Amino acid sequence: MTFTPPSGEELAAIAERYGLGLGARDVAWYRDLIAGAVTSYDVVERLYAARLAEPPSRDWQWPAEGANELGAWYVTASLTEAAGGPLAGRRVAVKDNIAVAGLPMMNGSRAVEGYVPRRDATVVSRLLAAGATIAGKAVCEELCFDGGSHTSKTGPVRNPWNRAKTTGGSSSGSAALVAAGEADMALGGDQAGSIRIPSAFCGTVGHKPTHGLVPYTGAFPIENTIDHVGPITRTVRDAALMLGVLAGPDGLDPRQRAAAPVNDVPVNDASSGDYLGELDAGVASLRVGVLTEGFAIPGLSQPGVDEVVRGAVETLRAAGADVSEVSVPWHLNGVHLWAVIGTDGAFNQMLEGNGYGMNVPGLYDPELIAHFARGRREHAAEMSITLKMTTLLGRYSLDQHGNQYYAMARNLALEMAAAYDAALAQVDVLVLPTLPVVAFDIPTGTQSLPEVVATSSGLMPNTCPFDVTGHPATSVPAGLHDGLPVGMMIVGRHLADGLCLRVARAYENAIGGFPAPPAA
Repeated sequence: MTFTPPSGEELAAIAERYGLGLGARDVAWYRDLIAGAVTSYDVVERLYAARLAEPPSRDWQWPAEGANELGAWYVTASLTEAAGGPLAGRRVAVKDNIAVAGLPMMNGSRAVEGYVPRRDATVVSRLLAAGATIAGKAVCEELCFDGGSHTSKTGPVRNPWNRAKTTGGSSSGSAALVAAGEADMALGGDQAGSIRIPSAFCGTVGHKPTHGLVPYTGAFPIENTIDHVGPITRTVRDAALMLGVLAGPDGLDPRQRAAAPVNDVPVNDASSGDYLGELDAGVASLRVGVLTEGFAIPGLSQPGVDEVVRGAVETLRAAGADVSEVSVPWHLNGVHLWAVIGTDGAFNQMLEGNGYGMNVPGLYDPELIAHFARGRREHAAEMSITLKMTTLLGRYSLDQHGNQYYAMARNLALEMAAAYDAALAQVDVLVLPTLPVVAFDIPTGTQSLPEVVATSSGLMPNTCPFDVTGHPATSVPAGLHDGLPVGMMIVGRHLADGLCLRVARAYENAIGGFPAPPAA
């Protein structure tokens, strides 16, 4: 890698692009100035290279032929670093947008394929220190930018409940492996619902933490303000146990702002790291608000899904919860705020900014940035429908309007968050369907582009608002509709992750545990 000074022709082209009004003499003058200025780039490269560690040598395998029926493993391994700890003996699948040093990382995309991280993500280091065994990397959707399970370049991930159905994305492999019993727990990522969507479709527990509670360091970013990483498990207790290992600042992630909590946290605040202490306290003293706008979404909601979730709410009432209907009209606008943030913001950071963008402190991955920058150019034509649409609309929006609409959406997000906070001042948690539907058939290629996009985007109305506002949200299996799992989502105040899990645990206890998929 060498920083080559620009030629006169290259500078003239840049000057033309930005309307700098430079003549030939000006261009030559600037060329000479810049040729001297690039010395600093050479010094930075030399200093960085002197500190660059080689990735560790760790054993891993491609999935054995015939041993990856769900298409959910990217690579398999058996990495253990601590003999004891709270996760000793537990096999964990790591979503393939999260770095495990020495293991290949693809993030579902040809643009990332071939990259080998040099250091573990913070969450991986914490899992290993807690005694967990990293069982491998779980397949995810291309650049984690789809709610289905059909865009990974390794092929579709199939639902353990019905192999013809989608697993949901983008943490598709993580949820499928946990549901099928091939991993005890898994790491997922969530920018629009990507922990909760596959958890709802596969009948697993998925917890999206409060934004910034769990460090994102070492995971492939999409957009700093909506990036989350968290647990996918079979039981609520395992989710609470895993969250206690993952949560807390690492000093490297700019998402972990040193701001005071938005609200008082009655139980299990983030500083304690204990999400088990009050887990079995029940719901007898708690107020559960049924979020009206999360049900009967026009053109989307299946009545049977709403019925299953309302039945689950009645189970909480029977367990002692004080249940009431709560309206937050802002909820209906959440998908539109997300659409602007997830288009303009993700285009600017993930695509144009090669994942990391600029202008924030923290730990970057220069090797991944360079690898992806090359791969993105070489494999652009192979990218998924959703990524191509984001590229086209994001570039157009920024060219025509700068980042004006992104700024509008982020400002409106403050108002939407305040609306949820006002509701959560009257009740302890909000409850609604995780998804308005049950799992649908994996696209076969016969559908039109609009049909495929509509199918995936129609999953997000209840999940994506809480990525925008950062509230914690837990999806738990509420029951079955047409033989497929339905998810119930429990949303709490910022940093009240423990309270969400406590309500989820009360429901789990009331019904005697969650069902497993039928044998294949």
